[in-house]
Amino acid sequence: MAELGKAVIIIGDGMGDWPVSELQDLTPAEAAVKPNLDRLAREGESGMLDPIAPGVRAGSDTAHMAMLGFDPYKYYTGRGPFEALGIGMDVQRGDVCFRVNFATVDSDLRITDRRAGRISSGTDQLAAALNGLQHDGCTFLFKESVAHRAALIIRGEGLGPFVSDADPHAEGELPHEAHGADPASQRTAEMVNWFVKKSYEILKDHPVNKARETEGKNPANIAMPRGAGGAPDLPPFAESYGFTGAMVVEVGLVKGIGKYLDMDVIDVPEASGDLNTDEIAMAKAVVDALQRHPFVLCNLKSPDVAGHDFNAKAKVETVEKLDRLVGYVMDHAGDNTYIAVTADHSTPVAVGDHTGEPVPLSIWGPHMRTDNVSQYGERPCATGSLGRITGKDLMKLLTSLAMRQKKFGA
Repeated sequence: MAELGKAVIIIGDGMGDWPVSELQDLTPAEAAVKPNLDRLAREGESGMLDPIAPGVRAGSDTAHMAMLGFDPYKYYTGRGPFEALGIGMDVQRGDVCFRVNFATVDSDLRITDRRAGRISSGTDQLAAALNGLQHDGCTFLFKESVAHRAALIIRGEGLGPFVSDADPHAEGELPHEAHGADPASQRTAEMVNWFVKKSYEILKDHPVNKARETEGKNPANIAMPRGAGGAPDLPPFAESYGFTGAMVVEVGLVKGIGKYLDMDVIDVPEASGDLNTDEIAMAKAVVDALQRHPFVLCNLKSPDVAGHDFNAKAKVETVEKLDRLVGYVMDHAGDNTYIAVTADHSTPVAVGDHTGEPVPLSIWGPHMRTDNVSQYGERPCATGSLGRITGKDLMKLLTSLAMRQKKFGA
């Protein structure tokens, strides 16, 4: 019997992209200087990955579930519960949870900046001003996450999770009136609509925002909930695979998925979730986690940040940041470790949002049947021997390579 191997999935969040004119019609991944990623592709096997299915615009939550082998069409209940649990909130049965953006609105409540200038300080004070509000028998629990992100839990009797977003997902619009799909969810929607208006009343004159306005920065003067859901019923990772797994990730959303799966979710203080994150600190945490677990998933958020900001130059730099992370793991993970590098979706700088194209994938490790791909990127990887697969296939490939998969049949 061959020796059992280990596996790592390293995800450049939102790394997939389109050809960019200012990059001589290369994608950011193709334009970047990335010797480690190119080595990984050259010495491994490559292909293209549809995180969910061809043409489906994947969210980071559903994509990560799929790439971990858990069908989002079966298990996904909404983004909110992952965000809330991921940042340490106490999610209970019957709670309805939301992902939230701190945003900037004018005096007519028209949104001028969905991310409040990507606020990076003072959000704990803003969150404290909203946490614990009560209305019509419901309690509103609120906590800040990374940068402009936060989470909201509405706790009370008779609530339902099937609620539309208050966040219109675009500047220049008013907050949407939330609606529920059934009577219980309509009660939740009414609570959401009350909370959005109340958040503006409280935050518009908050000292943190007054200071930001004095400094010429956009105030974080409203909270915009989206992604409603109740707690999902996910089976533990170790129970599903027969071995333990860890996560080294930056944002609460993905941390929450790991916590629901009972994975070891490792906190890296230097991992900020923005363009200045410390990728080597993350890489060291991955290598350390491999001493205790046969599987580690790592997500670098910064490519998605640059894509949402329409910033091609910054996105190239984030791919180079990913390259350094990957290189460190390749050099220190030890023999018989398989490393897959891909993205959870595309966030093209021309669009500033998720799109549905496949993303590049390369798998590196011992005993690989090396193909003719010599560079990492969308078009080079498309010619590789792995062909075009879906997210749910990735763990099957890795567990087979690592000899950790049970045989199907006699």
